[in-house]
Amino acid sequence: MKTNIFKKAIINRCKIRFLYNLQEIMLEPYFLSTSLNGKKVLFGRVNSTSEIRMFQYDKILNIKVLEWKKFSPIIPIIPSYN
Repeated sequence: MKTNIFKKAIINRCKIRFLYNLQEIMLEPYFLSTSLNGKKVLFGRVNSTSEIRMFQYDKILNIKVLEWKKFSPIIPIIPSYN
């Protein structure tokens, strides 16, 4: 169920809001993966920061897709070497 919610938010570029360790997080979801220990994780940029963080699935509660808050992902530009 969580996977479908996150996939929809990633494809439609919608921000999401959820509880993580009883702290409210607003996030721009980027991609889903598994960690080195085999657990599902979500990567995304926390609202009002430039930091990409990893969130473990089993600690995410009360997911809400904010359909009216769209975003475009920040793509870092790598300086070219001459």
